[in-house]
Amino acid sequence: MSEGENQGGGRDPGGDRGSGHGSGGGQRGGRGSGRPAQGRGSRDRGRRPDSQRTSSRPSERNRGTDPARRAAYDVLRSVAATDAYANLVLPPVLTERQIRGRDAAFATELTYGTLRMQGRYDAIIAHASRRDVTSLDAEVLDVLRLGAHQVLGMRVPGHAAVSETVGLARSTCGTGPSQLVNAVLRRITERPLAEWLDLIGADAKDETARLAAVHSHPAWVVRAMRSALAQTGPGDGDLEALLEADNASPAVNLVVRPGLADPEDVSDADPGRWAPTALVLRGGDPGAFEAVRSGRIGVQDEGSQLVALAAAAVPIEGPDRTWLDLCAGPGGKAALSAALLAQRAPDGLFVANEVAEHRARLVEQSMSAVRGLLPGIEVRTGDGREIGGTEPGRYDRVLVDVPCTGLGALRRRPESRWRRSPSDLSALGQLQRELLTSALAATRPGGVVAYVTCSPHLAETRLVVEDVLKRTDGATLLDAVEVLAGVSAEPLGDLDGPYVQLWPHRHGTDAMFLALIRT
Repeated sequence: MSEGENQGGGRDPGGDRGSGHGSGGGQRGGRGSGRPAQGRGSRDRGRRPDSQRTSSRPSERNRGTDPARRAAYDVLRSVAATDAYANLVLPPVLTERQIRGRDAAFATELTYGTLRMQGRYDAIIAHASRRDVTSLDAEVLDVLRLGAHQVLGMRVPGHAAVSETVGLARSTCGTGPSQLVNAVLRRITERPLAEWLDLIGADAKDETARLAAVHSHPAWVVRAMRSALAQTGPGDGDLEALLEADNASPAVNLVVRPGLADPEDVSDADPGRWAPTALVLRGGDPGAFEAVRSGRIGVQDEGSQLVALAAAAVPIEGPDRTWLDLCAGPGGKAALSAALLAQRAPDGLFVANEVAEHRARLVEQSMSAVRGLLPGIEVRTGDGREIGGTEPGRYDRVLVDVPCTGLGALRRRPESRWRRSPSDLSALGQLQRELLTSALAATRPGGVVAYVTCSPHLAETRLVVEDVLKRTDGATLLDAVEVLAGVSAEPLGDLDGPYVQLWPHRHGTDAMFLALIRT
């Protein structure tokens, strides 16, 4: 999901979904993935031992780089080695090394920008080095990517970018590799970014490959986005706008949880455009505000807020006091939904289910402030696929925010695009169908199920819904666009029901998908 949460069981921490079974998370690049090399495998095994990397004068051996660049490098290596997410690895590194202020901002941009534009830089490095990047040691390739981003993606003078990156290479890889880094980066500085983009675009075998290289997306993702946009968009012009939006750093969105806080509790923020609960932070650390630290206000993408608001707004007949979030971790949508239920039925019951214990603990943290409004909150650890069988027809409303590829949140998870492959879709699709089937079974007649993903991939969105509805008696697809229009602060436009598909380039949100189903 877009708020950078891990919503459940199938994704890595910081993914956002979950029921928890076989989401395909943690797969790395390589065979058939269509992703740039991560610098693993044979290149790691072929590294020279440290004793062979230091045959240089002491003055050269001792020269390194500044702490900010070294922090960015260490985070990249950790991300590649452990499949961690940069937003979880970088903050403690900055804290432990006491990197603050402008240096921390520099390290942050260098880290995220390099991960985000890795595909583009690999194509440029291949052209400048006249070799396939898979022939380079993993450490050397990461150093070159960092240098390329400074030269082409940041306002760092070319000579400084080369000098500092060569120092980084010398201290981490050795003198020999640092000479290669020096030569390649000097070639990269000889051309502006526009010329490099023309060159790597001309090298591409077709339009998909050109878009993949220029806009730093795996080719299979480009094809998937084109197919998804074809349902609502004008063509490749819209596709390029989407790919560009994926590469832009998103603003920090906050959610004002109803009944717990007011917008005025955050002084340095503007109202969101769409969700009445949303704020957009102008800058700085959201944790600097007491309302955020206490959980009365949370960090959550505006699109994520919209789908939760719409799920709660569908009119239903009869009781409306027993709600379920089937895949709740780490709790952003659950906290907003529970606050809405508290306003409607203060004696209601909100059940937040999460398959993974550590994510269930995050749900507890997210819900802590809401408990003062709604005592009837139950956070449980369990398999969401079983609830339809063990509690048939119990709930009035069910939110099922399924594990998915996360292709809708590439702005916030720059490394995610290199970790997924088309092969993930099969296991995820089966899990998504089982979860939606369980959610429908757990909902009473006349109740509502909201099916949500943070992916626009058709195999994870409408194809799942349509397949399950074919096999489910008595379930009716509602017009989610009409419902969303009733909760949005202004008309979103560019939506053609019955499904809602939000887009970064059109709406400034993560690419959230919503289907509403009456049982």
